[in-house]
Parts: sequence; C-alpha cells; structure tokens
Amino acid sequence: MNAKERMLYFIATGAGLGEAPIISGTFGTLAGIPVWIIFYQLGWPLYALSTIALLFIGVLAAAWAEGHFGKKDAGQIVIDEVVGFLVTMLLAPFTLRAAIYGFLLFRFFDIVKPFPARRIDKRLGGGWGVMLDDVFAGLYAGIAMQLLLCAGWI
Repeated sequence: MNAKERMLYFIATGAGLGEAPIISGTFGTLAGIPVWIIFYQLGWPLYALSTIALLFIGVLAAAWAEGHFGKKDAGQIVIDEVVGFLVTMLLAPFTLRAAIYGFLLFRFFDIVKPFPARRIDKRLGGGWGVMLDDVFAGLYAGIAMQLLLCAGWI
C-alpha cells in the first residue's frame, strides 16, 4: 500500500480496531471514545463541524475500503461507528455515565438499525451507505440520550 492507501486504511478501520476477529463494530465504537474526548474539548459548534468533516472523510475511506476488502460494508470498516458514536454524544454531558449510556445506546441502535437506517445502507451503497446508516443510529441514540438526561438518569 502507498501512503494514501495506508491513511485510508487507518481511518476506515479505526486505527486497526476494525480488524478485531469478533465484534469489530463494538471495537470501532470504542475507537470513538478518544475522538469524543478530543472533540468535546472544542465546544459543541466545532465538535459538530469536526464530526461532519469526519463524516465526509469517512465516506471516502469507507468507499476505498470496500474495494480493498472486496466486500460491501466489510466488517473491518468501523469509521462509521466512530462517527455514529460522535453523533450520539453531540449534546451529551462529559461524564463517564454519559459515555457508558451513549456507547450502549449507540450499539443497540446500530445493531437494530431502525427505519430508515437499513434502507439507506441498501439504497445508497458505497461510502455514503456505510456511513449514513450509522449516522441515523447515532441520531436515534442521541435522542434517547436526551430523553434519559431529561428523566435525570444521566
């Protein structure tokens, strides 16, 4: 691989965590935690802009990785989990409890893929399909986080 391909591989696989032999999506979500810690320090407007930027970078990396791994939405691609987790945590407080709830809620919605997440992945395909189904899972998880915050559970 050349330098560009190594960078795309690094991004797509969440610094290699996507190569985990089992539950690679869970490991990918874990890769989102240090990114969340860094982005949180920026304040929410820059956090949101940085997440959007990472979404576009992820689209490119995921599209490349599908070709590299020879499979649509290959399990090794976890940049979508990183971005989905960041969407989940956008308005969450910076606490361990929020991180745990956010992690669990995002994993739940990423696995269940409620409408329109599953449809988007199948309809769009490519880098956009890989990324946007997790963005929708992150939106659902983020709404659940806000409901839990309002209820005083977080």
